[in-house]
Amino acid sequence: MADQQKIHPLVNVEAPPTAPLVPRGSALSEKGTTSRSSSTQQQQQHPPLQQHAIPVMHSLNPPKKVGYGSCSCCKCIYWTISVLVLLLIIIAATVGTIYLVFQPKLPKYSVDSLRISDLRLNFDLSLYAKFDVKITANNPNKKIGIYYEKGGRLSVSYTKTKLCEGSLPKFYQGHRNITKLDVSLTGQTQYGNTLMNALQEQQQTGRIPLDLKVDAPVAIKLGKLKLRKVRILGGCLLVVDSLTTNNAISIKASNCRFKLKL
Repeated sequence: MADQQKIHPLVNVEAPPTAPLVPRGSALSEKGTTSRSSSTQQQQQHPPLQQHAIPVMHSLNPPKKVGYGSCSCCKCIYWTISVLVLLLIIIAATVGTIYLVFQPKLPKYSVDSLRISDLRLNFDLSLYAKFDVKITANNPNKKIGIYYEKGGRLSVSYTKTKLCEGSLPKFYQGHRNITKLDVSLTGQTQYGNTLMNALQEQQQTGRIPLDLKVDAPVAIKLGKLKLRKVRILGGCLLVVDSLTTNNAISIKASNCRFKLKL
């Protein structure tokens, strides 16, 4: 009878050991449950370390793309500014050329004489005054003429109270021309009694201040070109010795200033 050989199952040495089966309710099972519970608590108390992620910065307001409409608006603004700058340069060049060619100067005025034809109180206690003023107008420009248009006014006041006024004549003054004007002024002022008393008291000092004001619309002529109307404004501060009627009045001081208003 042949020898009988026993066959043993092969064991995988590299395989991990298999945990023995433990019946439920045994002490080992309770011990394993306790062990797993404690391990879970430790993991909750000490969470596993994680790798720190590198923060990525995101722009809250991403740049907007410039569209076709924005480009058109920028070009429109650019061309508008360019045209305005060009116009300013042309105007400045034109004014500079005119100034160099014509060398404009303001006309000069002076009061030659003042005569009082009438100064009296009316029955209603208003003050009536009539003055005759002689003025010299001097145009010093070589290439500029002056048209004195209709509507020019000349007035005389005392302490900001208008005594009388009159109209300036309409005429043309040529280059380097001197023109003498005779202007008649009349006026009537309320509360003349008070004003007359003040004038009489001031006359005793021999120095009576009067304010002569001019408002003349004029048109400037450059060569053959007549420009639009402008105004000559100003006046003269006069000091006279008396206000007696039909007598020669001496002008002791005169300070005249004028300006051109466009």
